[in-house]
Amino acid sequence: MANTIEYAKVFQKELDKQILEGATSGWMEENASQVIYNGGAEVKMPKMSMQGLGTYSRDEGYVNGAVTYSYETFTLTQDRGRRFRIDAIDVDENSFGLAAANVASEFQRTKVIPEIDAYRYSKLAQAAGISEEYTPDNSTVLGELLSQLSEVRDVTGGEGELVIVMSRPVYDKLMLSDEISCCVETTQFSQGALDLNVKTVNGVPVIPVPSARMKTAYSFSADGDGGFAPADDAKSVNWLICYTIQ
Repeated sequence: MANTIEYAKVFQKELDKQILEGATSGWMEENASQVIYNGGAEVKMPKMSMQGLGTYSRDEGYVNGAVTYSYETFTLTQDRGRRFRIDAIDVDENSFGLAAANVASEFQRTKVIPEIDAYRYSKLAQAAGISEEYTPDNSTVLGELLSQLSEVRDVTGGEGELVIVMSRPVYDKLMLSDEISCCVETTQFSQGALDLNVKTVNGVPVIPVPSARMKTAYSFSADGDGGFAPADDAKSVNWLICYTIQ
């Protein structure tokens, strides 16, 4: 009996897996399990709020409280794509080197994944309100990073997990810091089905990212060669300390 394979579904599944495991921001995918998307140009993200403790009364008992659980709506800002036409004769003449699977995989690796990373990091940088630039130096980069880690942990109270995404040139300076041995270890970091060996600073994973993907703003081409490039007023991002909740 001949095999029956749902080619389209298998193909799309493998492409999705490639993005999850190939993007330096792939770990964000698994952090979006509660986001609701039903088509169209909007997504809904849950948020919860409640009051703090009140004074207990022996006569009145507990102060009443209320839990508010709602969804905040965000509008999608990008509608990106590209169509390639591959003739069956072209595939045959190139010994299947031009097969759809090869083209789609290479397109995602060289074009789609870098743009996804760049867009995500630029939006995080904008949300963080980066207003000044620090020029990394081997002698000061560790102290600057630890200072910012302390500020973030002071706000989060140590709950949840932190991830640092860092521009590759800055990452290299950090690894060459004279004092780096005091607080850097190697650990496994899960991204999709992959377990990556990454460096940690005070227990926080540090993910190196190509510097071209670490800018505060980008322009996204609508036609021609397409792709993306840093906006004219873009600033370089040294690192982003991200707070994650599974």
